[in-house]
Amino acid sequence: MSDSGWLDTLQWDEAGLLPAIAQDAETGDVLMVAWMNRDALAATAERGEAVYWSRSRGRFWHKGEESGNTQTVREIRIDCDADVILLKVDQRGGIACHTGRRSCFFRRLHDGHWETVDAVVRDPGEIYRD
Repeated sequence: MSDSGWLDTLQWDEAGLLPAIAQDAETGDVLMVAWMNRDALAATAERGEAVYWSRSRGRFWHKGEESGNTQTVREIRIDCDADVILLKVDQRGGIACHTGRRSCFFRRLHDGHWETVDAVVRDPGEIYRD
């Protein structure tokens, strides 16, 4: 994708970022939400694997760089306002969340409280070095 004009059509926020939703390409489950800047999105399109911008670390983050649980990107879509990115992905290892769960959306509201509804697939201590 050498022609980067497609990046110019997006409505980047004041920090040059857009939210990016990672969705399981087979099931439609929402796995996680992260942020992308122009270079992260370009790298994702080029590599075919998800690359995000980590706001907390202030650097690029190739999903799975530590855990090995990479995301192979099947499709990149944008919403009608061109201010949200949707990645349809194949999640390697079946774990998208740093808590060791399949999805970052593992809690639901029930009777005014958040309850955990999805189990840990693998202990994060076994996945991450830090």
